Amino acid sequence: MVHGMEGLRDTVSEVVLKIHTHRELYLRNEEAVKQHLIGHIFRSLGWEWDNPFEVRPEEKTKDGRADYALILDGNVFAYVEAKNLGVNIIKNEKPLRQLGRYCFNTGVKYGILTNGAVWIVLKAFEEGSSLSERILLRVNLENEPIERSTLKLSLLSKNRIHELEKLSTLLKAFELSFTGLKREGFGEDVLIAYLRAGGSSFVPVDKLTGVEVPRAAYINEKGWKALPLSEQSLKGVLLAVLMYLYSRKEGAEKEEVRRVYEQLRKMSLEPSKILSLLKVIEEEEGISIAVEL
Repeated sequence: MVHGMEGLRDTVSEVVLKIHTHRELYLRNEEAVKQHLIGHIFRSLGWEWDNPFEVRPEEKTKDGRADYALILDGNVFAYVEAKNLGVNIIKNEKPLRQLGRYCFNTGVKYGILTNGAVWIVLKAFEEGSSLSERILLRVNLENEPIERSTLKLSLLSKNRIHELEKLSTLLKAFELSFTGLKREGFGEDVLIAYLRAGGSSFVPVDKLTGVEVPRAAYINEKGWKALPLSEQSLKGVLLAVLMYLYSRKEGAEKEEVRRVYEQLRKMSLEPSKILSLLKVIEEEEGISIAVEL
């Protein structure tokens, strides 16, 4: 992916904001949906939207024209069919069946149907299966957590889409297993800790002594997120946390975080001072910080 998961997450946020702000436009204008929403997401997924070797608009089939064809290795890998936001593509199967015909009659294995907010990914043909059984992914940008919709959309990236079927199957299996274990009484924190467990230790900052060398940093704000480290040190962790806060702040608060970042970046800091600062950030921002050793 050109911008990575964080860039895709930001794109999804921008698209949701556009929908909320300009809903009346997208309810009636399919072209606006294509240009403002669909193209924006595919670009963030690494597709060169203006490159005919990767994306062809208005691709002709025996049953009509697909809005876009996604090209891999010189061949059409998937068709993309766009609708305006006023088309309920969840309840109305007609657009999905139309997309299925485009794919089936040209031997294209996958189809992607979207109105900008809802995305449905279809396997065009499989003997003995119904239309609903061939749906690989459903994404609803407005009605599901952004972490979930971002992860599912990432399977459509240019770098991952060739493994679309395998990855979507693994993701469904993971969701079913996770949900099943929660029903059996296992808490989310316990399950996530189990998944994170390995040869390395995952340690909250308030348990650190200052002599540790962190391999990775994590922040918990409505879910754990990995932070990129500029250096594998406690100072690197502090700077990574400040960069994360900078990306979330606005106005004067954003400028204050930038100023603190630039000041601390140039300073030599004792480990004890760094740990104190991280604990203050946890308390003031209502977040949790941990490192992997």
